[in-house]
Amino acid sequence: MTKREKTARRLRRRWEKKAFRQAMAKELREHRSSFIVFSILRILVLAVLVRQIMLASYESAFFCVLTLLLLYVPSWVQVKLRIELPPPLEITVLCFIFAAEILGEVNAFYVVVPNWDTMLHTLNGFLAAAVGFSMVILLNDDERLTFHLSPFFLALVAFCFSMTIGVIWEFFEFFMDHVFLMDMQKDTILNTISTVNLDPDHGTKAVIVRGIQDVILVLEDGSQMPLGLGGYLDLGIADTMEDLLVNFIGAVVFSAIGFIYVKTRGRSRIAPQFIPQVLDVPEEDEEDSAAKAGGGAAQEGGVEKLEE
Repeated sequence: MTKREKTARRLRRRWEKKAFRQAMAKELREHRSSFIVFSILRILVLAVLVRQIMLASYESAFFCVLTLLLLYVPSWVQVKLRIELPPPLEITVLCFIFAAEILGEVNAFYVVVPNWDTMLHTLNGFLAAAVGFSMVILLNDDERLTFHLSPFFLALVAFCFSMTIGVIWEFFEFFMDHVFLMDMQKDTILNTISTVNLDPDHGTKAVIVRGIQDVILVLEDGSQMPLGLGGYLDLGIADTMEDLLVNFIGAVVFSAIGFIYVKTRGRSRIAPQFIPQVLDVPEEDEEDSAAKAGGGAAQEGGVEKLEE
């Protein structure tokens, strides 16, 4: 590659980055409601970030930085993939990110607030079904494709997509807990258990133990450590099944909404608020792109003349 070609490529990349930043800024301000929510959440995250740094809680500071990046994802998706997210959907996604990372992880809402994790998993099932439904309905409406799905199968695919996302997330939590001992699958306190491991005949008869008030751990050195939790400590399975159950509920709710939306040929008021739309590139944009490309070529020509 010659020096001129390298210079031209560098200028082109610089122009593309500048154009992308301008498009991101424009997209952020396009919808007033979602921009207000984005601005408020960003200010709150920055305030929490400063506080965590002052407290020397660098793990929480990392979650804050991650949240700041995630807040830009909806706008990035809209600009990069040319997909328009309805304001209700965008606001819901932004609030979900803030609730999961800042409130849930940094402020320990998963532990302090009852059913916080359950609420987020229900919402996750709803949003994942919306994404799955949108992907299929966009393909279903594409004239270049030959298949056409009925409203029932559109809803079924959305439901299956949501449940798949939920299962993959539970796999991730299980992996993190068993490899890095993070306890993402929050433990549950039970007062009744049923297990075949206590069968005196070593068979498959389940022995039920009721009224458990405490568990005492016997360590390798022979010392004992009462947990004092008021019951048996279940290691994640109850939490996992509860998460999948509420994910199921959220998926069913949106799948039903999507089914009604397609069945009534778009007359539903709820579904359009959560279904992204693919933007067609206007002819004016194509002309502008051609003009900018021409300007870039002229700029490259100017560089070549200067080099000469």
